[in-house]
Amino acid sequence: MWGSGYVATKVGLQYAPPFTFLTLRFCFGLLCLAPVVALWPPRWPQTRTELGHVAVAGLLMHAVQLGASHYAQYLGMSAGVTALIISSQPLLTAIIASRWLHARLAPGQWAGVFIGLAGVALVVWHKIDIREVTAGSLAATLIAVCGVTAATLYQRVFAPHTDLKAAAVIQFAASAAVLAPLAMAVEGFTVHWDWQLVAAIAFLVIFASILAVSALHVLMRHGEATRVTSMMYLPPIFAVLLELALFHVVPSALSLVGIGVTCTGVAMTVWTKPWKSPTSSS
Repeated sequence: MWGSGYVATKVGLQYAPPFTFLTLRFCFGLLCLAPVVALWPPRWPQTRTELGHVAVAGLLMHAVQLGASHYAQYLGMSAGVTALIISSQPLLTAIIASRWLHARLAPGQWAGVFIGLAGVALVVWHKIDIREVTAGSLAATLIAVCGVTAATLYQRVFAPHTDLKAAAVIQFAASAAVLAPLAMAVEGFTVHWDWQLVAAIAFLVIFASILAVSALHVLMRHGEATRVTSMMYLPPIFAVLLELALFHVVPSALSLVGIGVTCTGVAMTVWTKPWKSPTSSS
């Protein structure tokens, strides 16, 4: 689902600039969630602190990460460079988790993290064009990878048991409230309506913003941060397969090798048993 978002976003940005596109996306998300919340009332945050933590996690995940990554694409950043930088999230998560969250990774897991990132580089190599990199697009992409990493760890630490339906409503509303003024001020809220735009928004809301993000948080509740985020190496692979299925873009031999290397790295990170030092108790 996360990988398919690349294709849908590429379609949607042809009809609306990034902040406008995301504002429409989150408003549509609230409309989709309204009947769900009415029929199956969620457990809402009980305190202002809990509400604040959920909102901050959502702003980092949706407003910061998506806003920055979409804006980088809008500025012409190469898809390969964008995918490679954002795919460094598992490495960044591993460093933060081992340094500040007391996570202990096996040597095989560290190797898997680096192997997976190398595999992604091979998968997107044909789309890497540093000539299209500008200071603005590079800064936006770096902000995006920091945003998604911070969001994932923030919700895991400060709002691990929040009802996911309530979290989605709060986070969509907070993100729309932040992005709508930017869309008006920077982009004039320009929209070229087309059925492809509506289809892209509907697809991204249902499959990416609701299902994929909820799946990520469920996995984070039941697994180590590095093991879960290592699977973020896989979206570029699914994007390649979708391009083949939808646009008949045949992957190169190098991309096929990269797919194998990436899957090997993810498998090493996910399946390696937690490491214990020789002096630790059994």
